[in-house]
Amino acid sequence: MIHTICRVRSLHQVADNTFVLAFQAPEIALRVQGGQFINIKVIEGTDPLLRRPFSVYRCDGDEAQIIFTVVGKGSSCLQRKQEGDTLDVLGPLGVPFSVDGDFQTAVLVGGGLGVAPLPLTTQALQRQGKKVLTFIGARTAAHLVPHHLQNVHIATDDGSDGFRGNVVELIIDKLSLFKHQRSKLFACGPTKMLSAVAAFAREHDIPCEVSLEGPMACGFGICQGCPVELVRGERKYALICKDGPTFDIQQIKL
Repeated sequence: MIHTICRVRSLHQVADNTFVLAFQAPEIALRVQGGQFINIKVIEGTDPLLRRPFSVYRCDGDEAQIIFTVVGKGSSCLQRKQEGDTLDVLGPLGVPFSVDGDFQTAVLVGGGLGVAPLPLTTQALQRQGKKVLTFIGARTAAHLVPHHLQNVHIATDDGSDGFRGNVVELIIDKLSLFKHQRSKLFACGPTKMLSAVAAFAREHDIPCEVSLEGPMACGFGICQGCPVELVRGERKYALICKDGPTFDIQQIKL
C-alpha cells in the first residue's frame, strides 16, 4: 500500500453526470490490478472527513484514472478538481480479480458504474490469452460508458440503446454466446444485480467472481466498517476492503 500526494491532470465528462479524473500516480499505476481500488481524501480539510473508495478505471504510463458520478459531498468535491490540484491517495488496495485459471472465455458484467474495474481487468485477461465478452447496463443510453472494453453488448432499462431491460436479462438472452465454452463470469455493480448474476452463475454452473461495494472508510481493515457474511469456515464475516472487494460467489452469502 502506497500513501501518496498526486497531481490532477484532467477531468472530463464521459456520460450523464459521470466523470473521469486522471492524476499522476506512477507507483500506483505500476502496481494496480483490475478489481483493486484506491482510497481518496477528497479535500484537504475535514469536511468530508472520511476517504472515498474508487476502483481504478485505467492506467496510462504514470497516470491513473477513476470514474465517478456526482451523488454527494465527496464526489462533488472531486467534480470541482482542476489540473494541478492535489489528491491524497492510498493504494492500490484490496484483492484483484483472478484472471488466470482453466477457462477460455471471460464474461464481464457491469451495471451502471460497475464498469469501473472492467478496462483494467480486460487488459489483464487479454494478456492471459482469454477471449473477452462484455455486457454492460445502464438506465438510459446517456448513462452508458462503453469505452475501453471488448466485444460489448449493451442493455438499457428504457431501451434507448441495445437490449431493453437490465444487464442480467441481457446475459440470459445471450447465453448461447458462451454456454458451450469454458467460461468465467466477472461482475461489478449494485448488490441486487450481483445477487442476480450469482444466481445465474449457480444455475448454469459457471465460475463467478463479483466485486462488492461497501463503506470502506479506511481501506485496509482497521475500521471494520465493510463486513460481508461468509458461507463457511471459522470466520463468520470477511471485510470487503481487505479480503475483497473481489470474491468468488462460493465464498460469500449474496
